[in-house]
Amino acid sequence: MKLLVFLLVLANLLFYAFSAGYFGRPDNPDAGRVNQQIFPERMRIVSRGEAPAAPAKADIPKPVVVEAAPQEAVAAPAREAAPEQTAKPAEAAKEVVATASKPPEIAQVCLAWEHLSAPDADRLAAMLAGKYADFKVSRRVIAAEGNGWWVFIPPLAGKADADKKAGELKQLDVSDFFVVQDGPSRFAISLGVFSSEKGAQDRLADLKTKGVRSAKVGPRPGKDSTVRLQAQGPETSKGGLLAAVGKILPKADALDCK
Repeated sequence: MKLLVFLLVLANLLFYAFSAGYFGRPDNPDAGRVNQQIFPERMRIVSRGEAPAAPAKADIPKPVVVEAAPQEAVAAPAREAAPEQTAKPAEAAKEVVATASKPPEIAQVCLAWEHLSAPDADRLAAMLAGKYADFKVSRRVIAAEGNGWWVFIPPLAGKADADKKAGELKQLDVSDFFVVQDGPSRFAISLGVFSSEKGAQDRLADLKTKGVRSAKVGPRPGKDSTVRLQAQGPETSKGGLLAAVGKILPKADALDCK
């Protein structure tokens, strides 16, 4: 056992002495390394004391970068162009709808009957109101000469309207008036009779200061006064209207309105 330990220690000492060079070294310290090389003919010296140059890179084309237009700049023309493209169809549609919904214009006719007595004018007006309500009827009294002048509110549609107007005059502190009950000016309101036009105009001016706006000045109607009746409505009803008037007033001639 002791002999084995002694041999191991001796072997270690000899190996140390050999590796430390106590048994001598060759003149070229690298001579031993040549024997350790594997395939020395494949070795190639690339540099002597300098760092090898970086291998040349192949010319790679740089990617072309296309700058994208700002979204706002692109969206703005799109928004501007869109209304122009949609506005025309929308306007065209509106025009078509308006044209379709707009009723065709109906030709109008205006007829007048002159020199009517008050009863005949009332009969004609009642017939037009009952059978031809789409005609607008107006009447005017043609006073005979020599009856003077009067201040009046034109004839109203009926007694109820005349009474209502009388109540409004009382509220305006106007008491000097009366409602005409018969004759060509039935349901008109007389506000004064004068021998001269100047007196009638002065009375009218005084009434306007109190707030009366519907009063007028005109020749005073008398027994010889007549009525002018006028009716305006669709031309398509002209034939039927004239036939109906001929039945109640055979001698009344219809004239075109002036």
